[in-house]
Amino acid sequence: MNDVITLRGISNEEFFLKHAAPGRIGLTGGATLVDRAIRRAERHVCDGKWSSWSHAFIFGEKRSDGHIWVIESDLQAARKHIRLGVQENRLNKYFDEKMYGMAAILDFRLPPEKTSALITAGLDMVSNATRYSIRELFGTLIALRAQTLRSEENRLSREKSFYCSALVQHLFNSIALDLTPGIHAKHTTPEDIFQTAIPHTRYVLHRELGESKIKEAAQRMRAKLKAGIRRPRTEK
Repeated sequence: MNDVITLRGISNEEFFLKHAAPGRIGLTGGATLVDRAIRRAERHVCDGKWSSWSHAFIFGEKRSDGHIWVIESDLQAARKHIRLGVQENRLNKYFDEKMYGMAAILDFRLPPEKTSALITAGLDMVSNATRYSIRELFGTLIALRAQTLRSEENRLSREKSFYCSALVQHLFNSIALDLTPGIHAKHTTPEDIFQTAIPHTRYVLHRELGESKIKEAAQRMRAKLKAGIRRPRTEK
């Protein structure tokens, strides 16, 4: 059985700094429209409920700058410079609780040689400027509605291109560890990784993500729009 440790009432920074380690997987649930769209789409593998997870990455090493770095496939924009693909970033980008309300860390207790091979494979992909694949993400969103497609190759697949959770699955495949048997690497979602049956310890920082408030606000807006349409015009 997997060990599940749920934490509440601490900051993202405290959570990550306590449980992050090279070779472990990080998961976050974001608040942007794209994050919410991904989490909503994952309801097809989450018993009809929205998933908590919209992004996945692998923890790298702590560098001489004192920061822990992560390997991920993401869209990173800073000072008019955009990076779209596999990259390294400082872990502190995920310390913002408003942007990343949920967080999890999966520890597969990899031996040192496996950890080293995993990080080396990830750094090779960073060096080779492997791209982020938006079209493959859409291919997976389509396959989520037809589960029989998920064992097949992504129909919108491109060479040397991965979105976040597909990258994580690909890198673990490189060390002969299949996190999601029966699901093609390029159809892997963050929720699939969270549900993996491979033995591990799972640390979860739990917070409410506010879907109920979002739905209530949307319902109020729709009610106002309907009221405006029904209101008769005043003759001048």
